[in-house]
Amino acid sequence: MKFELMRFRVLAGKETRVQEWMEFLNANMPAVEETLEPEQMYVESIFAEQIDGVYYLYWYSVQGDNPQSVHDSEYWLDHKHLEFWRECIDPNYPGVKLTPKVLMLPQRVLESMKPLP
Repeated sequence: MKFELMRFRVLAGKETRVQEWMEFLNANMPAVEETLEPEQMYVESIFAEQIDGVYYLYWYSVQGDNPQSVHDSEYWLDHKHLEFWRECIDPNYPGVKLTPKVLMLPQRVLESMKPLP
């Protein structure tokens, strides 16, 4: 099981496009949900923050050990996600993986996070 928090910098001038994409994801949750099982994605949340005029997105995820890559997906939404990524995420700023210090999760919840057969 992988628990991750990653930070990515948004390209300057793409803040409005990022907001549109977040609204699109929220409005198309059934399409989002159908992509989660192949990726063994049990939890995925996106947070935003602006520091000194620079906009960042944070992805928090709980994912299984053998997920299908979004790059190998045949879902239309994943293709749109990759288009969004190339358009809005700064390729010159490598994603920062924040270091987990404590995981607080009831055992029954952890045990329920298993890939479908």
